[in-house]
Amino acid sequence: MSKDAATALVAWGNAWLTGHVGLDEAVDAVEKSAGPQILGGEPAEVTLRRGLGDLRVGGMAALRLALPEPGDPLGLSGPPELNRTAIDAGAAVVAVLGERAIGLVPSEDRRGSSYVGVRWTTHDASAGAPDVPSLADADRQLTLAMRDATEVLLTVDDLAGVPPEIADALTALRDPDRGDHPLAPGYPPRAHRVAALAGRLSLVVDLARQMDDGGLSADQMRRRGEALRLLDGAVRRALVAACNSAFDPVP
Repeated sequence: MSKDAATALVAWGNAWLTGHVGLDEAVDAVEKSAGPQILGGEPAEVTLRRGLGDLRVGGMAALRLALPEPGDPLGLSGPPELNRTAIDAGAAVVAVLGERAIGLVPSEDRRGSSYVGVRWTTHDASAGAPDVPSLADADRQLTLAMRDATEVLLTVDDLAGVPPEIADALTALRDPDRGDHPLAPGYPPRAHRVAALAGRLSLVVDLARQMDDGGLSADQMRRRGEALRLLDGAVRRALVAACNSAFDPVP
């Protein structure tokens, strides 16, 4: 949920900041993707709509996606407290306000027996640009990682034993026009394509990690695990680059 919520917030938030959609449309799309959302902690919590409006009044000019993991604070440049919290959550959004920045970290917000939403907790963040690839570099890295991982998986696993869910996901990789995992209006076509491919590959990684290791040697399990780790890293970088490309110069 955290990654989906963060991806949606950055994509639609930047579409709003660049004037391609209104605030109401952006918030509706974010909450359709990941459920009702609030910003801040009790008793100062506000709706996501109000929180984004307040940040805009405070000078917010862009939103950046972060998808960090232990040893790889992708999309973050500190401070350490934000990095630790975001790594625990698996995602964060950095709101850039001129020379300062605010980190927004998502967590599950449960109330009663049926309400499940997202709470965004605010943290101080460094305004420095994080070390993330450009969209073009991320696109190339994703293509290479997909090729290498496919090569390894085909030599490690018995194709007859691949579950139908993975077979369907692999088939979907060949269809560039499915339109799944779209970004918001205003993003360049390449960003939409990269985000869609990254979304499909993320599903492949998740499903492949659930496959039975029975019948595999220790070396085969090591090779499969390493291939999936590298592919997952490329997927995360591709999503970050795609979501953060809303302000890239038009070629």
